[in-house]
Amino acid sequence: MATTAKTWINNVIKPEQYERYLNKGQTFLDENFINSTLDKAKNPNPAYIKEIIAKSLALNRLEPEETAALLNCTDEDLWEEIFVAGGKIKQAVYGRRIVTFAPLYVSNHCVNSCVYCGFRSENNKTKRKQLTQAELEAEILALIRKGHKRLIMVYGEHPDSGVNYIAETLQIAYQTKEDNGEIRRCNVNAAPMSIEDLKKLNEVGIGTFQVFQETYHPSNYQRLHPKGIKADYRWRLYALHRAMEAGIDDVGLGALFGLYDPKFEVMGLLMHTIDLEEKFGGVGPHTISFPRMELASNTPFTSANKAAIDDKLFKKLVAVIRLSVPYTGMILTAREPAQVRQDIIPIGITQIDAGSNIGIGAYSTDTLDYDKQQFILGDTRSLDEAIQDLASMGYITSFCTAGYRCGRTGEYFMDIAKEGKVHALCMPNAILTFKEYLLDYASEETRIVGETLIEKEIAALANPGLRNKVKGMLGQIERGERDIFL
Repeated sequence: MATTAKTWINNVIKPEQYERYLNKGQTFLDENFINSTLDKAKNPNPAYIKEIIAKSLALNRLEPEETAALLNCTDEDLWEEIFVAGGKIKQAVYGRRIVTFAPLYVSNHCVNSCVYCGFRSENNKTKRKQLTQAELEAEILALIRKGHKRLIMVYGEHPDSGVNYIAETLQIAYQTKEDNGEIRRCNVNAAPMSIEDLKKLNEVGIGTFQVFQETYHPSNYQRLHPKGIKADYRWRLYALHRAMEAGIDDVGLGALFGLYDPKFEVMGLLMHTIDLEEKFGGVGPHTISFPRMELASNTPFTSANKAAIDDKLFKKLVAVIRLSVPYTGMILTAREPAQVRQDIIPIGITQIDAGSNIGIGAYSTDTLDYDKQQFILGDTRSLDEAIQDLASMGYITSFCTAGYRCGRTGEYFMDIAKEGKVHALCMPNAILTFKEYLLDYASEETRIVGETLIEKEIAALANPGLRNKVKGMLGQIERGERDIFL
């Protein structure tokens, strides 16, 4: 196995494919610059903080010095203003809708030695599994029967989970259907790949390609990732650059909070965003994720973690990311308990996973086995329970994938996001997909609160012609039509 893994790693990593993006041989992650910028921004003037908030409200991306000032803010009254601004920004760009998806773990074989991960190669308590075609179809059907339309498919970093296997499983996911149920978009979280392999995934219809740097701090990264394909910091750091060069319009970046100083990680996320925008004509990440490290089976590092982040600080970090990149989608995962998610969603979240089970083969068997999981989830509510809670908070749950199938991705999406026009296109389609869910899958309690919310959102559509068109399309759905969109 060791020889096979080493050979695979050597064949996958192609330094010339990231070296072209370096700045005079250096990465965009300038550790000294980040540290000095944070240090200079200590004790920011309240008036300056208010100016930064105003800039974000105008949907302008912040500069590192401005983000550093927000991170160093100590005035709790100003933090309340920052939280309010985050909600206003999200509302201006994305409207009152939350995109919902499910994580589907396809394989947990892994060559890496990440000290915080339940899937690390040395963990002999992990029950290793890679789904067969029949098992994958069973998982897809189980998700479809709950009402899911969108997945993030997750793969261990291993030669058995190479590009051909990923492409095959994506095709199975799209082809598996039952009655009104189908998966309409599959995002992928997998090992960093070459441009050639990424082009193969693009051809089979990959959604967003997601690679998290985990920690942006170079030496800390090496300490936490001692072996495997993940040990190559630069190969991972430029994974999304290669994806965009390969033609994948939407990419998702993230950091795992709890591995290093969270202020440094937020600055790393911003520097990553800036470099993507500079290299690709203003198009940066489609989404930013910020999971917190959670306990994992037989993984002592997670229980002895000295960089853990409490809920109060976590909320502030999320708000700073929202203001720093106001037009980008933000994902809050089910790592967080339900009450934490309900508190943080209003400050700018656009996507959540719900009804999640991250054990391999766990949806179809309805089982919970920690030795098959990468970590332990905090929010274990069903999809219907989560949707009902969102509706009670005034949020439409969106299963819409129309934008991707109509080519509203990459530069097109980023342009309308920066102009605050995403919701004008997406809210009507969110209403339509929400109606599908209410008719096909919802409990009676969720249906009642959901129908009331739909009526409210239709009334809020400013254009009378659009309002009437959406009403007509809702009638089509009630008569049995599905997957209709603007």
